[in-house]
Amino acid sequence: MDGITIALFLISTFFGGLTTGLAGFAAGLVVSGVWLHIITPLQTAVLIAAYGVVNQAYGIWKARHALQWRRLLPFVIGGAVGVPLGAYLLTYINPAHIRTGVGVLLVAYSTYNLACPAFKPIESNQPIDTGMGFLNGLLGGLTGLGGVIVTIWCQLGGGSKDAQRAVFQPVIFITMATTTLTFAAAGHLFNADVIKLFLLGLPALLLGLWAGMTLYGKLDDAAFRKVILVLLLLSGIFLIVPAVVSR
Repeated sequence: MDGITIALFLISTFFGGLTTGLAGFAAGLVVSGVWLHIITPLQTAVLIAAYGVVNQAYGIWKARHALQWRRLLPFVIGGAVGVPLGAYLLTYINPAHIRTGVGVLLVAYSTYNLACPAFKPIESNQPIDTGMGFLNGLLGGLTGLGGVIVTIWCQLGGGSKDAQRAVFQPVIFITMATTTLTFAAAGHLFNADVIKLFLLGLPALLLGLWAGMTLYGKLDDAAFRKVILVLLLLSGIFLIVPAVVSR
């Protein structure tokens, strides 16, 4: 890697950490647009998963005062079933079609809610949370988007920004950790080039996380909701565009 490539890698890694520190997710969306042009797709996938563990662990530590383990358990149980099923269905379902469909739903959902900021929180219970955990895991197994559904569900349930992050960040952490272990078992995680890249970008990632959490502390609940909606909108657009370009 030459100097310009290293600079691009570090800058994008910083902004990936910044995004996670601010919103609690979407680092992969930020970094992949740059990384896929300067490193291999496999290196990108492994680093997103490995850095995701760091990102979410940091966020969980910061939100530890709001953690409710009983609330988390149904999501974890549902996801434990959904992730392997989603991975299995990859053999029979074209993931590109799933990505396009999810992208359209994300654009519609985020656009509507940005235009109509007032909403009535949806009440939930353990069976429903388990179902949402299953759907979140299923989508994660099919597309790698292991945090979109649980993030939306937490937002629809209302509550403070800390309470929402205390639910969806641990769920995303478990998904990322499972993905990282899968890569490790396949031998990809211990590739020397990947380890060098991981260590190279780690300081930039941590600096971005710190900056993002600092900005997060200045947001009220309404502003946090808008940040989440904007990121969901961008996620939907990025899911749709590749499918359109490839046709």
